[in-house]
Amino acid sequence: MKRHIYIGTAVILGIVVSCATNPFSGKKTLALVPDSEILPSAFAQYSSFLKENKVISGTADAKLVESVGMKIKNAAERYLNAAGNKDYLKNYRWEYKLVESKEVNAWCMPGGKIVVYSGILPVTKTEAGLATVMGHEVAHALANHGQQRMSAGLLQQLGAAGTQVLVGEKSAQTQALAMQAYGAGSNVLGMLPFSRSHESEADEIGLTLMAIAGYNPEESIAFWQRMSAKAGGGSTPEMLSTHPSDATRIANLKKLVPVAKGNAAKFGVKF
Repeated sequence: MKRHIYIGTAVILGIVVSCATNPFSGKKTLALVPDSEILPSAFAQYSSFLKENKVISGTADAKLVESVGMKIKNAAERYLNAAGNKDYLKNYRWEYKLVESKEVNAWCMPGGKIVVYSGILPVTKTEAGLATVMGHEVAHALANHGQQRMSAGLLQQLGAAGTQVLVGEKSAQTQALAMQAYGAGSNVLGMLPFSRSHESEADEIGLTLMAIAGYNPEESIAFWQRMSAKAGGGSTPEMLSTHPSDATRIANLKKLVPVAKGNAAKFGVKF
């Protein structure tokens, strides 16, 4: 029993020590996996992806992705400099690539490596629509959501190991049922809400970034309405999804638009 207590205490101390305050969210976040491991891996994966997929360059759309990306980056730097965190992005290596794909999606890896799929451009429609998408994706990287997901995954594995120890002397059937219950419970009650909170946080941060960059944050609502129409309903119930429902997201954005405008006003940007 004492051994279990010592191990548990060490884990708790490790979690406390491995928490960091994020300058964008102002929250203490899990950082069990250091950037020194995450960023080199992310950069290597990004390079491999670009080699294995068709990157569109030289076109008006590709230049727009680059331009919007630079404006969002500059907005992030202005925000951080004003908050006294000018060195926060020192290890970021920004890239913005348009990749040919029918997939309606975009993503940003840790360290500022961004991909926009050509399939989302008919939905973004406008430069502000594209800024909505890129601001959101960049926000994931700035808020260290990848690092947090990896850390949460480690904790989930630790919980699974603990559950296995607790039922280790039970029958094989009981052990199987316990592990199934733990897996389902930790996902529905832990990992999925955690992911949805990241999406909402990225919406909030992204909205402020696009506003500081000079894009009217009200355009984000129109974009997500178009995304909802594109999906055409039939989506996964929110509690079983990694993302908020479109209705929840749009309602939240309507509340956040005035906040984003207020944040932009501090930098002399008014709408």
